[in-house]
Amino acid sequence: MGRYEENNCMDDEIYSLEPKNVPLVETQYRCICTPIPVPESLPILERLRELEPISMRGQPPVVWDRAEGFQVFDKWGNMWLDFSSGVLVANAGHGRQPVIDAIVAQAQHGLIHNYCFPSEIRMRCCEKILEFAPPYLNKVFLVTTGSEATECALKLTRTWGHQQGGTTKNVIVSFENGFHGRTLGAQLMGGSPTLKEWIVHQDPEIIQVPFPDGFYNENTSFDLFEETLAQKGIDPDRVSGVIVESYQGGGADFLPVEYAQSLREWCNAHNALLVFDEVQAGFGRTGKIFCFEHYGVEADIVCAGKGISSSLPLSAVIGRKDILDIYPPNTMTSTHTGNPVCCAAVIANLDLIQQEGLVENAAIVGEVLQEKLQALVQKYPVAGVCHGKGLVAGMQIVEPGTKKPDKHLANEICARIIEKGVMLFSPVGRATLKIAPPLCITAEAVEEACGVIDEAIAEICAEKGL
Repeated sequence: MGRYEENNCMDDEIYSLEPKNVPLVETQYRCICTPIPVPESLPILERLRELEPISMRGQPPVVWDRAEGFQVFDKWGNMWLDFSSGVLVANAGHGRQPVIDAIVAQAQHGLIHNYCFPSEIRMRCCEKILEFAPPYLNKVFLVTTGSEATECALKLTRTWGHQQGGTTKNVIVSFENGFHGRTLGAQLMGGSPTLKEWIVHQDPEIIQVPFPDGFYNENTSFDLFEETLAQKGIDPDRVSGVIVESYQGGGADFLPVEYAQSLREWCNAHNALLVFDEVQAGFGRTGKIFCFEHYGVEADIVCAGKGISSSLPLSAVIGRKDILDIYPPNTMTSTHTGNPVCCAAVIANLDLIQQEGLVENAAIVGEVLQEKLQALVQKYPVAGVCHGKGLVAGMQIVEPGTKKPDKHLANEICARIIEKGVMLFSPVGRATLKIAPPLCITAEAVEEACGVIDEAIAEICAEKGL
């Protein structure tokens, strides 16, 4: 599985479907008993390649059959310790019975769709979400995906800016290497060049500034934010809002606390909204309910999703009443807003997070995770840096002795880790091994999985003479 086939119209690496014999694994948390990919899974993988666009070939060729807690299973006896949470969705864990029971009960109740017509389950879902939010954030708009939430925040922020300062108060500031989704407005706000290269018409009033990650950009001073706006000819009073991931998903990079506080003060001074994209970070992932709480600042709008349900597609735009009430009836709606079955999943999921103390568990077990990963950075020159907090981390894979990302090496390490029974999604950002187990994981399981990462890096480095 460490080999890839090239597609002649794309630069991205695509996983080979040639089965590879790998060492057998059998522990309490992992079992690998077949070649990878499993030969019997090839008809499914090949048929998917016929039916789906090339863009869907980006993940390792493991056919998931079921998932429970922090483990993933296929049909052929293999079991992975999950360090992906299904791309940071399964915060309470995979397939949790209370969530399943709530989904089934709502479906059997007989209401599985109701558009924007009122329902009790949607009311209860809104109440539950706001129970987790700071009290000054007192309204919530339910949508379906993270992209829909960030697009809604873009719409609200610009409209609010027009109300405050006319149509010239239209500028949205976001950050280089940021990610806010894959719909058009979300990609325009995103800071990765690959999100923009096929967009013919850029929006000149959505601009990016450097993100103070402290590794690729060593200048973490807020002065750089202001200097960049000046260099781009942006009058600060024309800025309607700033949107920032509470941690940048492409590297699990966090804002310095002082930077975040200066950003809040800057937004106050220039009557601009501060939007935190918490789609990845929210509901306990970093050891606090919302990641922006680490910074000691207030948000004007929060975009949430993924771990909000640990299962079904629902996202939320959470904000102050004076912002979310800008649009009159029937002008800010969504066909599947607050789908009843999804709402039931959200309520059950958030109940689990509370009842089982999963936010606290993320903080405590997260200390074990971060300590183990930092030890690997000290051990291997290919691990340039590892940023993280709670149960999320991003290890930058680089050419030894440099800060040059090595995407191919990151892919090979990722593949080897999966062959050993730890589930990761493909490297993200520049060349980041993203680590994000369900919040119900134990310290013992984290230690075992980190040991697997250690083994995989050691083997790949030895094979390549690094």
